[in-house]
Amino acid sequence: MTLDNAQPVASGRRRRSIELDSAESLRLLGSVSFGRIVFTQHALPTIRPVNHVLDDGDIVIRTHEGAALTSRTRQAGAPGVVVAYEADVIDPDTHLGWSVVVTGYAHLVTDARDLARYQELLHPWVERAMDYAVRIRPDLVTGVRLAEA
Repeated sequence: MTLDNAQPVASGRRRRSIELDSAESLRLLGSVSFGRIVFTQHALPTIRPVNHVLDDGDIVIRTHEGAALTSRTRQAGAPGVVVAYEADVIDPDTHLGWSVVVTGYAHLVTDARDLARYQELLHPWVERAMDYAVRIRPDLVTGVRLAEA
């Protein structure tokens, strides 16, 4: 099997992985609007690409009535549903960049004022009514920067 999109690093050009602290990781996460949410559905891991905003250290995404994540967070009690959230920016040619993973608890936003504010701040990329918002409260924040060796 041939991978047509594989871009090998030129011979001898290695990268080093630099661990980032949680503050820098959240700063980088806040600098982009796209990531991937990971949660369980029928006891199996599920990943969905979503756009987000960072609000006072929490990650907020919009969802819709039929979304699996909406259902999971609606059924969960306190403190919420365990999820992971990942975002990155890695140059496809140089393989330099960063990656951040947040693990925490997700729950539906139920306050009408907060929900209205998120509807103003966060515009879904798909043409679909997104009447719900999910807030992820980070418990564990990790990040790495891929830099020249």
